[in-house]
Amino acid sequence: MPDMSGEPPDIEEALLRRAGTRTAAPAAIRSNREAISVELALTVFRQMLRTRALEERSIKMSKSGEAYFWIGGPGEEAFNVCLGLQVHKGRGPAFDFLHLHYRNAGVMLAMGMPMIDHTRQLAMRWTDRHSRGRNFVGHYAIPEWNVVPVSSVIEIQYAMAPGTALVQKRHGLKNPAEAEGISIVVGGDAGTAEGDFETCLNWSTRPNQELPVLMIVTNNRFGISTDMDTVHAHRSIADRALPYGVRSETIDGNDPVVAWHGIQRAMRYVRRERKPFLLEAMVSRLHGHSSSSGAQRNWNETDTLATFEQKLIDAGAIDTATVRALRDEAKKEADDAVVQTMTEPQPTREDVYTFTYANSEVDAVYPKDYTGLPGN
Repeated sequence: MPDMSGEPPDIEEALLRRAGTRTAAPAAIRSNREAISVELALTVFRQMLRTRALEERSIKMSKSGEAYFWIGGPGEEAFNVCLGLQVHKGRGPAFDFLHLHYRNAGVMLAMGMPMIDHTRQLAMRWTDRHSRGRNFVGHYAIPEWNVVPVSSVIEIQYAMAPGTALVQKRHGLKNPAEAEGISIVVGGDAGTAEGDFETCLNWSTRPNQELPVLMIVTNNRFGISTDMDTVHAHRSIADRALPYGVRSETIDGNDPVVAWHGIQRAMRYVRRERKPFLLEAMVSRLHGHSSSSGAQRNWNETDTLATFEQKLIDAGAIDTATVRALRDEAKKEADDAVVQTMTEPQPTREDVYTFTYANSEVDAVYPKDYTGLPGN
């Protein structure tokens, strides 16, 4: 029962409580024939709450003037969190490489990124570890986790993924005990109309040179403002894998149980076979594409967070008091991150060239020349 004392319930203690009509905790949370443990379900749910709190606070930042522009993925929390929790995190070819796009905040939070790393980039602060305040939000870059810098150019990450996968395959041939790293590339449905998507399919499937690439398409049925049905004639994006002989699957990305197992199956295949897989996840788009469209809530879309919350409550895995406590905790974490962010410095004009060009032998001879080799 809810705590009527007015004091916030202890979260760890509350996680052990169940609704009054329940006498025992469920062993698992199920969707049809698939299931995950209650412990995992609660971990996923908490990360989903954190992701939603961060996205909603980010939208407020863009509307209040604390930030200039917001872009993100509210509605994709279930799939993104399940992906982030299953990444083989580390640096180098023995670990997974991530080629993400700007709707993957949930992936990063699930992997362990602090919220403030997101809000610093959103507010364009010098303390932004991803781009030193030079890029807009969601453009992550973390070398120690193999997170390849996210680009604003749509879907070019699909053409980049075979490159890291080729390194991983060669590494695995020389070091069989470390042949588990895969290259994970994530994009949207509209971007699959780009040639980069076909490039990924082609370069990942050359005869006897197949590459360990997990191609993911989070399909919310919209480009920036274009309905998918007006530009795609085929039935599903997963079918694009058929001419290349690539295994593929379409899953309900709004169901965390289904998403967890779909990602797990795809990863297991790519890790073991060292061959590509195309996973299409159907997801929702709750706040449009970005702040340029107003970021208004679309109440006609399925809210993955609300449906999973109800599933957990109905199963007796959590109660409403615990949900409220977890939601308040996530909101406070996001608010605190913004408060700290707004006290930190912005880049200055003197910083324009800092970190822009890599050191080279030319710099020793022409230390003030930032235009490349002499004569160019």
